This record gives sequence, C-alpha cells and structure tokens, in this order.
Amino acid sequence: MKAEIITIGDEILIGQIVDTNSQWIAHELNSIEIEIVKKTSISDNKVEIFKAIDLAKLNADLIVLTGGLGPTDDDYTKDALSEYFKSKLVINYDTLKQIERLISQRGGELNERNRNQALAPDNCKVIANNLGTAPGLWFEFEGKTLISMPGVPFEMKEMMVNYILPELKKNSTNVHIIHKLVLTQGISESKLAEKLEEWESKLPAELKLAYLPSPGIIKLRLTAKGTDKLMLDKAINDNINKLTKVIPDYICGFDAEALEEILAKALIEKSITISAAESCTGGNISHLITSIPGSSSYFKGSVIAYSNEIKEKILGVNNSILITYGAVSKQTVEAMAIGVRQIFNTDYAVATSGIAGPTGGTDEKPVGTIWIAVSNHNGVISKKFLFGDQRDRNIQRASLTALNMVLKQINNKEL
Repeated sequence: MKAEIITIGDEILIGQIVDTNSQWIAHELNSIEIEIVKKTSISDNKVEIFKAIDLAKLNADLIVLTGGLGPTDDDYTKDALSEYFKSKLVINYDTLKQIERLISQRGGELNERNRNQALAPDNCKVIANNLGTAPGLWFEFEGKTLISMPGVPFEMKEMMVNYILPELKKNSTNVHIIHKLVLTQGISESKLAEKLEEWESKLPAELKLAYLPSPGIIKLRLTAKGTDKLMLDKAINDNINKLTKVIPDYICGFDAEALEEILAKALIEKSITISAAESCTGGNISHLITSIPGSSSYFKGSVIAYSNEIKEKILGVNNSILITYGAVSKQTVEAMAIGVRQIFNTDYAVATSGIAGPTGGTDEKPVGTIWIAVSNHNGVISKKFLFGDQRDRNIQRASLTALNMVLKQINNKEL
C-alpha cells in the first residue's frame, strides 16, 4: 500500500510551527509496511484541498490529512471534504456526547461552535477523538482510503495508535518494507561514499542504500522491499556484517538510537562514571549526556570553562601552558580533561577547547579548530579537528565527536 500525507494549515506554510505530524505519521505507517510516496503541506482552503486530493489519489492508495478540523472560522477542511465527497454534514450524536463530556470536565459550557464540531459528512466513518473535540473522518472512495485527523499532535497520535493503525493493519498486503540504520561518526560523506563504493556496488537488487547526513553523524539506511521477509532480513543482516568489516572504525551504533543513548548503555553496562570540561562546546556535551533518563548514575558533573581564568583556577591548567600554547591546544585540553576528572573523581573525563566561530580564528588556528581530550586511569589522549566555519555545526560536531571518542576508549578501539 502506498500513502501520501497532507498537512493543512497556514501556520506550517509560513514557518510559524514545525510540522512534526507528518514525520511521526510516516514513521508509524512505515512500521506497518505502508510506503510513503509523498508529503505535502497546503493552505486550509477548498481549492487547495481539492487539488491536493486529486493529485494524491493518482499515486497513493491511502491519503492521510491532518489539520483544519478545529472550531474556528479559519478551519475549512471538514466543509471542503463534505463538498468533495458530495455529502451533507449531519450531527454525529456519539461525537456530541464526547464533546459535552470533555467541556464539562474542563468546567466550560457547550456553545454553538462546540456543537458544530459534532457535524460530520454523512458518507464517512467517524473516528472518536478521546482527547479533544474534533473527530477524525474516514472515507472510502474509488478504491482509495482518505483519513482526516485533527492537527493537534496528541489528539492525532491517540487516534492513530488506538484505531487507525490497527484498522490499516487488517488490510495490509504481503509486501514487506524493512529498514536498518547504521550510525557512522568521524568521517565526511564524500570519504564515506568512496570507502563504500565497492560494497555498495555488490548490494543485491532488493536492497537500497541512502545517506542521511547531519552535523557529526552520518546515518546509512538500508531498505529492503519484497514478499519474502526471511530472505529480506537475511540480505540486510549479511550486508551489514560485510559493512562492519569495511568501515569498522566509523560505525558507532545501529537503528534509531542517538549517540548519547549508545554511550549511556556502555557506561551503565561497565559501571563507568564520566565528567566533562567544556570550553567551545559551552555545555552541549553535558546537555546531550543528561538528556538521557537515569544519567545521574554515571554523569557526576561538568565545568564550563569558557575563560582562561576558570581553566586555570578551577581545572588547574598551569598558567605557563596557557601562555606558551594558548587555550586552543593539545596541552590545554589534556590538562582540562585531567583536571575535571580529578575534581569529580570519575573513571572518564572528556574536554573540549576550540574556536567555534564565526570570529576568533587566525592563520595558525582557523575557525573550526577544535581540540578534544579523553582522560582515564591509563592517561589521556587528544585529537585535533578542523570542522569548518559555522558555529552551531561546529558545536554539534565537536560534541558528538567527543562522545564517540569516549565510546571508542570504553570499547578499546583505536581513535
């Protein structure tokens, strides 16, 4: 089954809100082996809705809409769908009871706008909204299915999980779509493609490879599509095993896990504690580590040593090191890693110092020059990186690279 997702609302088109609905819907539909062929965002008006449906039904068996079902005068989707499917709007009394119950629970009184939310086209199946006042609408037409849901994310998700996905599963075909993600770190996209050229050329026809780059991480997505699930699983696993032999030093994880989650598992598994001393990353490493629930069991704390004064007075970096080599240097970052590890008495410590940009660079140390060090009971190692001239990307790349350096040390891999 092929699907198109249509998000409705001017707030999406003008960038007032980020469209997270289509991302979530796509993931959930794909998990039940429905192929997404297109995503579209349109304004909430009849002409655009009509055009979008007409185009979608040419290539998709399932059309999923979110947005435009609210009680205000700028919500036109329900009226447009009623006209498109040549129906009339009638009161759905189950929906009306649900709306009355919700408004009563919230201490409000039912008004005409609320009552109008219970109107639904007379030729559709009404989907209960247990968390809001706008019901979902399910149409069958021309061998196609169109489902319209509210744009409020938690209302839409409740409908999808408890009703829509189970119903769609009943009609699923025997075509399987399997994805496998491989997370790589420490290599550019062009160099990675060069290393994988021979491996990629030998992939079987049923497998497709996609590169998904982001600052600090490149994900490789292998997709298998066919009717024999066991054969597809084997093809993916066999080729992943071959891949791990081609780029063993750059693979840091698999599937949807973030690098900070992978590191967390390694730290917990080996009962290891960690601390951080951050200069150019400004606390971002600590933020990534503590974004994982339960991180207090392995993360003791950090020092954001942005100034030389803090590097010297708190972390114990010798003033002569700062004068001789500067803050952005191997000597300084190693002293920072050693100092913060001693302060917090942790098994590992990671430190960063660099020039995130966009200013502050020199010919000797251009913007994007970052030193990262990792300290443990065996000593300290450090490495210099040249990331580029974009500040936000430099901070993110440095942070993820630092986490991966710790992970490699824990797993006894060469840097």
